[in-house]
Amino acid sequence: MSIKENILYFDEQLKSTPCRLVAVSKTHPAEIVKEAYDAGHRLFGENKVQELVEKHTQLPHDIAWHLIGHLQTNKVKYISDFIDTIQSVDSLKLLIEINKRAELVNRTVPINCMLQISIADEATKYGMTYDEAVALLQSEEYRTMNYIRITGVMGIATNTEDETKLRHEFRYLRNCFMNLKETFFFANDDFKEISMGMTSDWKLALEEGSTMIRVGSGIFGSRNYRK
Repeated sequence: MSIKENILYFDEQLKSTPCRLVAVSKTHPAEIVKEAYDAGHRLFGENKVQELVEKHTQLPHDIAWHLIGHLQTNKVKYISDFIDTIQSVDSLKLLIEINKRAELVNRTVPINCMLQISIADEATKYGMTYDEAVALLQSEEYRTMNYIRITGVMGIATNTEDETKLRHEFRYLRNCFMNLKETFFFANDDFKEISMGMTSDWKLALEEGSTMIRVGSGIFGSRNYRK
């Protein structure tokens, strides 16, 4: 199917759910991303800062860009003036830098941030433990931040075809979300997102409560990692 047809397919699949689609455009050129944009899509995810900045300059500015890959503190400054959401906040140090950079560019709208929780059985994937997320939210530094908005949690599941394992990881992330909601965000409607599920496992993630799926190859086809 074409990119437009793929976008319409996911729109149809998600229309009766609270879940939104993040079209993951990493390694695909701006003209390919524009095909999804022309099909009406406005929510895109990128893994690398340099590629994100390049596409931001080349594509319409009503796109809501999500950074979904690991973010180094020294690269926050390159995206702080336009980024909609940073899904991959995995430390208090990073959150402090995001808040600092947003203040320096005088953001009128806070940067949406999601706490990346480690749910996979793979050491190569980033993320905090649940206890580390609790410590972050209890910290004095977090309480004084005025330029960030915590909107939910994100997790990357193990790369496996074992549905039982995937469901266990997705349920764990949902439980983390619910516990954080009850403890820190009970009266805060901004904290509402559970970002989990990708091309290979989004249907399972949706069944387990995902509010945001991150789909790349299911929309744009296979990636070119040689670029």
